This record gives sequence, C-alpha cells and structure tokens, in this order.
Amino acid sequence: MAYAFGRVLESPPSLYSLFLLPMPSFTVYPAIDLRKGQVVRLRFGDPNLKTVFSDDPAEMGRQWLDAGAEWLHVVNLDGAFDEAGAANWAALPSLTTLGGKVQLGGGIRTLADIERALQMGVSRIILGTAAVENPALVGQAIQKFGSEAIVVCLDAREGMAKTRGWMTDAGVHVHDLGRQMVDLGVQLAIHTDIGRDGVLTGVNWRASQELAQATGLQVIASGGVAGLADVAACLAARGVVGVITGRAIYDGGLDLGQAIQLVMSNEE
Repeated sequence: MAYAFGRVLESPPSLYSLFLLPMPSFTVYPAIDLRKGQVVRLRFGDPNLKTVFSDDPAEMGRQWLDAGAEWLHVVNLDGAFDEAGAANWAALPSLTTLGGKVQLGGGIRTLADIERALQMGVSRIILGTAAVENPALVGQAIQKFGSEAIVVCLDAREGMAKTRGWMTDAGVHVHDLGRQMVDLGVQLAIHTDIGRDGVLTGVNWRASQELAQATGLQVIASGGVAGLADVAACLAARGVVGVITGRAIYDGGLDLGQAIQLVMSNEE
C-alpha cells in the first residue's frame, strides 16, 4: 500500500515514476456539466441527485482557466438525457471564447451536431451513445474532421458499457468497445467508472489503465476524483493521459491550480 498527499493509494503502478519519468501531454480537465443552462454535478449520473453550483457557466469557466487549465470539459447533460438542451447550446459560445480549449459531449449523435459544435468554437467532440449505437458515425466523423477532433466516451459500470446518460446497458464490455473504436481510427477515449462518479470515492485509475493496455487507446480517466492523490495516481498509470475532475474542485477537496502544478513539475 502506498501513500501520497495524505491519502492511501491503491498501490498505483510505480508511483515513484511520478517524479522520475516524463509524462508529456497529461492534462487535468475541469468539468462543467450543464443542466438547463446551470452548472451542476450529479451523483452516479442520476439526474435526480443534482447539486447546482452556478447559474453562470462562463464565470465558472473563467475561474478554471485562471487557475491554469488549458481545457474545459463541458457536458450537455440535457442532450445526454435525450432532451433538447437549448439553454446549454446557448451557453456554449460564452465558454469557447474564454481563451481555453473546449471538449464537448452530451447528445451529439450526428455529423450535423458535430459540425455545429465545431463552428461554435469547440476544439474536440465527445461521442458516447453515438459511438455504441452508430459506430459508423465515428469513422465518418474522423474521416471528415480528423482524429484529433474526436474522442469517444467509454462509460462503464463493472466493466459493462452504458449509454444514454448512463441509463441504458449497451450489452458490451468496455474493452471490446474500445477495440472496435481503435479499428475505426479513434486514438483518445474518456473512461468513466459510473459507480464512482460525483461521490469523491477515488478515481478508478486501475480500470482506466487496463482499458489503455487492452486496446492501445490513450485514456482520460474520469469519475470519483477526490483530491491530489487521485491526480498523482493517474499521472503514474500507463496509458492514462489525463484526468477529469468535477465535484472535488467545486467542493474544495482538490485545488485545481495545485493539480496542474503537479503535472507541470512532473514534465520538467
């Protein structure tokens, strides 16, 4: 068992390498989850377990960029739940014009949706439900917009992929889905352990590492980040190139600036 920053870690792989080996391109992504135009966080992805943090998405995005973030991870929760999400789309330009880069997911299921978001200044599109239900779209999107503009979201509970705002069982293991995405040209995936999302129980870096090793994907870990130790564990995990943090930076359990400084010091 290993210790870091005051927390017990689940024996992350070669944690000492955090200080010895360069890990270029590792990114900490502050999450801005939008529900009817408000910044919220859900527990376990359940829309009935919602906490509202702000009515001003742009101000929240500015706060995270001022702390040193280069990317904002924006989710249109209304779209993920098959709702129109008009208020969230209306808020998007205020986020893409702040000076950072935005990756956007939630209800994006057609080439027209992708093009609309890119025209609004989004740098990277997240495909989740569409990647499972219409994998041909992934290949078409990569061919049209380039692999750097597309990331797939591989959300899972106990290894099984979930779709439509995590409410539907996709009937496929996340590793098998990941291999299918690689065959379509995907290079980058977000992996969320749904059972840990929004409850500060610690990121499942091990499952994200296993996904990377089983598929060859570069993986961004998500779900359960509670503090700096989780960032350190992801930084040390093989194949994990980033981590998304939500509730921890809103509740104060993680100082975003400190997390970004940890990454920067590791790359020196």
